[in-house]
Amino acid sequence: MLTQEEIDHRIKTQLAYEFNCEPEDFSGEETLITSAVPHKKRRIFSEKFPFLQMATFGTNAVISADERIHPWLREWVKGKQGFWLFQHEYFFELEEELRRYGVKMAPTHHMFVPKPELMGITTGLKVRWLEQGDIMAYYGREEFPNALCDRFYPERPDVIAVTALDGEKIMGMAGCSADSPEMWQIGIDVCPAYQGMGVGKTLVSLLRDEIFRRGAIPYYGTSLSNIRSRRTALSCGFLPAWIETVSEVRQ
Repeated sequence: MLTQEEIDHRIKTQLAYEFNCEPEDFSGEETLITSAVPHKKRRIFSEKFPFLQMATFGTNAVISADERIHPWLREWVKGKQGFWLFQHEYFFELEEELRRYGVKMAPTHHMFVPKPELMGITTGLKVRWLEQGDIMAYYGREEFPNALCDRFYPERPDVIAVTALDGEKIMGMAGCSADSPEMWQIGIDVCPAYQGMGVGKTLVSLLRDEIFRRGAIPYYGTSLSNIRSRRTALSCGFLPAWIETVSEVRQ
């Protein structure tokens, strides 16, 4: 089992690939601005490489951006603690500047990582495990927009899923995508008729344990306003770890 220190280092190492910096830069006091450079080991969530991305682990911020906006960014971060840059008032300022380049900010992603210990959960639910080859049959089903990607992506494949069954009817599904070889992101969907019964907590807990057993780091992302999802994360031993956000092309 990984230690907490190993988990923290591996996550910061992964983000360092993506933000063109060193892992220890996420633990500093001063906000760092770097040039946006695509790394072959980065997590890929969009076909277009981002004009700007920003992350904080609760102290400073690291901002990777196109060099055209660096002079403005250097003025923008002056006198501000890095983690406050994610507040709405500062986001609004950043958004206004980004419009000049035809991009805008996507919502912030609040990322959770569990304590490095198995929950060892037991359940009376009937569950069925799906390996990567089994998952292919579930693509395109509207019940699972969070548990699975909309299709197979070789750069971040869905690798494991677990379902809870009422007879042969699926009550809910938790799945994970291998966003990097060491970081597997969990998503969960519970069908409306079975919400409020603890199905989501059970499935996420089972999946987080299995990811640990396979030597990867389970992580969970949600938005600030998705209270139900945040509660699921907390109830399954996940704790807030970092916040990240990225620009996207304006439509």
